[in-house]
Amino acid sequence: MSTTTAPCADNKPNELVSYSLHEGVATLRLSNGKVNAISPEVIAAFNHALDQAEADMAVVIITGQTGIFSGGFDLKVIKSSPQAALDLVTQGFELTRRLLCHPRPVVMACSGHAVAKGAFLLLAGDYRIGVQGSFAIALNEVKIGMTMPHAAVAVARDRLSHAAFQRAVLLAETFTPDSAVSAGFLDQVVDADALMDTAHAKATELLALDAKAHHQSKLRVRQPLLHALDAAVQLDRAGAQA
Repeated sequence: MSTTTAPCADNKPNELVSYSLHEGVATLRLSNGKVNAISPEVIAAFNHALDQAEADMAVVIITGQTGIFSGGFDLKVIKSSPQAALDLVTQGFELTRRLLCHPRPVVMACSGHAVAKGAFLLLAGDYRIGVQGSFAIALNEVKIGMTMPHAAVAVARDRLSHAAFQRAVLLAETFTPDSAVSAGFLDQVVDADALMDTAHAKATELLALDAKAHHQSKLRVRQPLLHALDAAVQLDRAGAQA
């Protein structure tokens, strides 16, 4: 087993997104404080880790800390200035786009709460596994006074069931891990102590897929979403600059 740590933008080691590779499966573990906030530094570390996963031609598992997958964007950045908020949201959905068209399968191992951008990370995965427990999976933007970005609406519309899409985006409904399966956030729920074993078993199973056929099929299936997401990001930029 080889283990490396994804560097941040200045190439100094950090533990924001750790990277380990074992028998063709790369595990990326987010660790950024109590709520695993998504900051510019975390996104940079994610991108470096995904670069390494592509170089290793690995199936990817993305997970968080015990009890928390991610609580969403770093609110300190969001509240610092309108430009900083726009830049972070744009970078976040560029990461979502990258995950949606990653050349190998991406398994999300949701280790607990997944809120706002944390839930959108789930929607970017190919197979999503959650854990039993009193955990919240929610798009809470309108609850905290944030109008849903066009990019967020595009992703949620494609990946959630129709009824759940309306409730999640417009009403900020909180889903349990079990109800998140029917909503479209998750594909499977397991006991917490079985999460990583289940994720590794699924990732190992997906190694058997032909890499070229998987990637080309993924791009064909998701072409409408990718086009909609690109247009939505431009709308968000134009609206913020108006």
